Amino acid sequence: MLVRGFKTKCENISFVIRKALSLKKHDPLSPKALAEHLGVSLLNPIDIENLSEASCNQLLRGDSKSWSAVTISYLGVDIIAYNPTHSKARHSSDVMHELSHIILGHKPSQIVFLSPDTKIALRDYNQALEEEATWLAGCLLLPRDALLSISLSGISSTDACRKYGVSKDLLNFRMNMTGVNYQFKKVWH
Repeated sequence: MLVRGFKTKCENISFVIRKALSLKKHDPLSPKALAEHLGVSLLNPIDIENLSEASCNQLLRGDSKSWSAVTISYLGVDIIAYNPTHSKARHSSDVMHELSHIILGHKPSQIVFLSPDTKIALRDYNQALEEEATWLAGCLLLPRDALLSISLSGISSTDACRKYGVSKDLLNFRMNMTGVNYQFKKVWH
């Protein structure tokens, strides 16, 4: 559960970032532009030198249960590796989620168990930090001002998703959770 005031803090972060990038409060925010602004490199596994074909094939599995994105921090440098086989909307959400961890100053998860026999690694998992990053990612992609603009403009959910680079699920979630749907008595399909 998010602490009191966290959602407002995320909307404020979204506003400050947009202002720093010379964007209006309701303008779309590209994860790539934000990564560049933060000095974070985005890495497609195809671009990793000397990566074996078998490893590359494993990383580029395109099913919905395969990995999405991961932040690698080393010597003060942050790199987000992402799975380019997913939809653009999922890619956008995944990268923004990882950027949100960085913005919020979350420490990367640690490997807590590594089996030498099976090469299975287990990482620690902090549900509260994941929820924070998910909420901030949603605010960065679709701040309340953007949701209000979408509702007032009357554009379709399909066009709104295309404009902001998000999925219909994320648009619906943000419209409902921010109360914009209730405020405008609108149901998105």
